[in-house]
Amino acid sequence: MVKLMTNFERTYKGVRIVVLTGDITKQEVDAIVNPANSLLIMGGGVAGAIKRVGGKEIEDEAVKYAPVSVGEAVATGAGKLMAKYVIHAPTMERPAMRIEDKNVQLSVRGALKCAEGLGIRSLAFPGMGTGVGGLSLKEAARVMVKEVKEHVDKRTTLKQIVFVGFSDDLTRAFERAVNETLATRQL
Repeated sequence: MVKLMTNFERTYKGVRIVVLTGDITKQEVDAIVNPANSLLIMGGGVAGAIKRVGGKEIEDEAVKYAPVSVGEAVATGAGKLMAKYVIHAPTMERPAMRIEDKNVQLSVRGALKCAEGLGIRSLAFPGMGTGVGGLSLKEAARVMVKEVKEHVDKRTTLKQIVFVGFSDDLTRAFERAVNETLATRQL
């Protein structure tokens, strides 16, 4: 595993949980997660950044799987990114929809299930639902970390999960959620 410049790190049941401020497209992990729409059109936000940096071939491959329901996820190649895969986990049915925290929960669950199916060892998440989805940073981070905890509690082949904040505010929200959700008694 590549040493990351971390803001915060904790180990939970053998899984390295990392929180950092940065660019999801620059993460050296097996896969990054795209908080997609069900049509897998990569327009703006995180999806647009992934397409700009990784190449249009990511979107071209993704749309072949569309539509993908919220709660499901599909993996594509990662084009020019350092990751091997992009896991497209819809948080919304159509582009630019407002969503609820349940959408984020289902999206993260789908991404984790997809990662397990591919035997991925390291996975990076951006804020899911924090852009056009309209969720507060605090609520999105809380739901995401809770879903990761439930996944790790069941058993996982993942060895590292990275929460990438695009801003210091999102990074702090991830840090608080990790501290509140991953109680030290289980570390």
